[in-house]
Amino acid sequence: MALTERNENDKIEIVGPYKTVQVRKANIIEKDGIEISRSFQRHSLMAGTIDDSDNFVDTDISAEDADIQVICNAVWTQAVKDALKTNLIANKPST
Repeated sequence: MALTERNENDKIEIVGPYKTVQVRKANIIEKDGIEISRSFQRHSLMAGTIDDSDNFVDTDISAEDADIQVICNAVWTQAVKDALKTNLIANKPST
């Protein structure tokens, strides 16, 4: 009886005008090559944020899997980042 565990990105979605990347990662446990359990974790990534001076700060995706990095780099164009920055500044809470 051999139990194995593996993780895989089983769903990747690009959502909205600012190309938010939503990732669903499956944690799969198998017994003798037959799946006996599957659970999920989700997280989402935005292209960036703004700092206190309204400068755009790119999201660090270096810890993401290679397939996620490729997708983020493809969909987060300069136009998307500029539009997101404009939106973040326009909707910044007043202090």
